[in-house]
Amino acid sequence: MNDSATVVHEEHSHEHHDSSLQHHFATYEQQMDAGKIGMWLFLATEILLFGGLFVGFGLMQAKFPEAFVEAHHHLDKNLGFLNTVVLLISSFTMVMAVHCAKTEQRRKVLVYLLITLACAAIFLGVKYFEYEHKFHEGLLPGKFYSHVGDTVPHQFVFFSFYFMMTGLHGLHILGGMAAITWIFFRAKRGDFNHKYYTPIDLVGLYWHLVDLIWIYLFPLLYLIS
Repeated sequence: MNDSATVVHEEHSHEHHDSSLQHHFATYEQQMDAGKIGMWLFLATEILLFGGLFVGFGLMQAKFPEAFVEAHHHLDKNLGFLNTVVLLISSFTMVMAVHCAKTEQRRKVLVYLLITLACAAIFLGVKYFEYEHKFHEGLLPGKFYSHVGDTVPHQFVFFSFYFMMTGLHGLHILGGMAAITWIFFRAKRGDFNHKYYTPIDLVGLYWHLVDLIWIYLFPLLYLIS
């Protein structure tokens, strides 16, 4: 009888101290809901951050419309479109990674996360070549602007916003890659199952916002008319 009681006590202790369920949550559902609320609050601050830049861009575009139209011709629409497609693919693979984590398909989770990382790397690679061209031509922000042959003044204002917005977005891409790498190794270790996949879900939400911001940046910067 004592042996039975010991076994029951050990099983109860194992369930109670499940490492993936934090002690201050009663269920996995409660833990996930709390995590999502926290992530949505964080994403709201990100929207406010980029929202301020969008508003500033709009105000300066209204003040120097000809300069903004002329300046955007120095951007390569094809490269911008390529990056848009790459990020859309990464959003799909991130969704699939979350789904596979939920259905306990660990190998597919790892594959989809690697594809997402590859897409992010391609995006940054394309952006590197874009930046290299801008530096070579002197299409730089503020007082560093040194492009020769302009017929319309104040184009440096456009490139100030261009580098602020795309640079900040690039930093978010790097942050997303770090987070995806973290959940990749956790998935490889077998930390996730149908009850607990919250970290992948939350990183997915963050990644979708990063993609969504670019969906707005692309037409704003590359398709000015």
